[in-house]
Amino acid sequence: MSVPSAPYLYAIALGSNRSGRAGRPRGVLRAAVAALAELGAVRAVSPIVETAPLGPSTRRFANAAALVAIAAPPDAVLAALKAIEARFGRRPGRRWGARVLDLDLILWSGGAWVSPGLVIPHPAWRTRDFVLGPLAAIAPDWRDPVSGRTVRQLARPCTGARSGYVRGRVGP
Repeated sequence: MSVPSAPYLYAIALGSNRSGRAGRPRGVLRAAVAALAELGAVRAVSPIVETAPLGPSTRRFANAAALVAIAAPPDAVLAALKAIEARFGRRPGRRWGARVLDLDLILWSGGAWVSPGLVIPHPAWRTRDFVLGPLAAIAPDWRDPVSGRTVRQLARPCTGARSGYVRGRVGP
């Protein structure tokens, strides 16, 4: 799929549950936002929330979302996000384990995208409160290109029971 090089808006989920060179998980997320600014204009950043882990990890996560305007197609943005993760010390390993930084491409202003190794919208984002909550704080009216529902509508069922999104535990 060919995409012109106009700036597109990307919704990126950020997560960390392990300290790295940038400090503890909240510091890692703050430093990751600065790294995202190297890719394009950071338009909005959600508050950082603390969430329970999915899978076997026992460490709680710091999660956030960012909106970044980038003049590149999604597959190039994904490669750039993987390079940022590696720069922060993320190593390939056990899925769902502790990680210094996890950057997921959730949505982009171009609608749906499918290519080898990348599907947008992110296949699991509608069921993850730790993505929906932060994203609803900065892009409540963004519509899911598959269901047509807004992020606000999708986030309404967030109760904390599904994935550990803890309402009220936010911070810079």
